[in-house]
Amino acid sequence: MYNLYMRKAQNSIGIFDSGLGGLTILKELRKAMPHENIIYFGDSAHVPYGSKSKETVSQFSLDIAKFLESKKVKLILVACNTASALALDTLKKHISIPILGVITPGAKAATQAKNKHIFVIGTRATVKSGAYAKEIKKLNKQVKVKQIACPLFVPLIEEGLAYDKITKLAIEKYLKEIKKAGPSTLILGCTHYPVIKENIAKFLPKVILVDSAKEITKEAKLLLEKENLLNKTGKGKIELFVSDSPKNFSALAKTILGFNLKAKEIRFYI
Repeated sequence: MYNLYMRKAQNSIGIFDSGLGGLTILKELRKAMPHENIIYFGDSAHVPYGSKSKETVSQFSLDIAKFLESKKVKLILVACNTASALALDTLKKHISIPILGVITPGAKAATQAKNKHIFVIGTRATVKSGAYAKEIKKLNKQVKVKQIACPLFVPLIEEGLAYDKITKLAIEKYLKEIKKAGPSTLILGCTHYPVIKENIAKFLPKVILVDSAKEITKEAKLLLEKENLLNKTGKGKIELFVSDSPKNFSALAKTILGFNLKAKEIRFYI
C-alpha cells in the first residue's frame, strides 16, 4: 500500500546513480518506453561509490531516494550496482515506492545464458559484497562464479576517457583472465560499463555480455504493465539533477545519450 499519493501512469520513473553510469539505463528506458517521464539523479559530488563504506552508500542512497519520493515518482530504479548491493534493503525499509536494483535482473540473464563459467566485473564494493555470486547461486548452484574488481573503469568514464587508449589498456589488464577462460558469460556489474561495452566485446569476442541496463529496463516494464502504470501516450519528459558540476555532467551526458540535456544542481546533504 503506497500511502503518500495515488500513483498514476503519468508519474515519472525515478533513477539514481553515483554519477553518469545510470544514463545507460535512461537510454534503454527511452527505447523501450518512449512515453515515460523520467527523473534522473546523478550523485556527481560523491562518485565513485565503489570505494565507500556500506553505511555511507546507504545514507547517500536514502537521501536521494527520499528526494525522488518527494517528486512523486511511481518507481525507483537503483542504477548503481554498489548501491543495489549495499543499500537496497535499507531503501525498501524506508521508502514506500516500489524499488528495483540491478543485481537480480543481471543475475537472471546470466544464468539463462547457460554457460558453466560466469564472470562479474564491478567496483571493489560490489565485488566485496558478493551480491551477484549469492544471487546467481540461488538460481543455479552448478555454475562457477568469479568476480573481478575494476576500480579504474568508473573514474575513466567519468573523466570522459571511455574511448581513450588508457581505457583499452585497463580493459586488457583487468579482463585478461576472462580472455584465457574461453567461452563464458560476463556480467557488466556497473551501469558505467555499457559505455565501454564495445571495447570489452572486441577484447572478449567469445564471451556473452550481460548488460544490466537492458535487464533492469525489462524488469521495470514488466512491473509497470503488471500494475497498469505504463504510460502509453505523450512524449516523455526528462529531468536531470546532479549534486555537483552540472555543466560538466551535461556535456558528458550528451556523449552517452546522443542529445543535450541540461542538468540542475541540487544539494540536500554534505
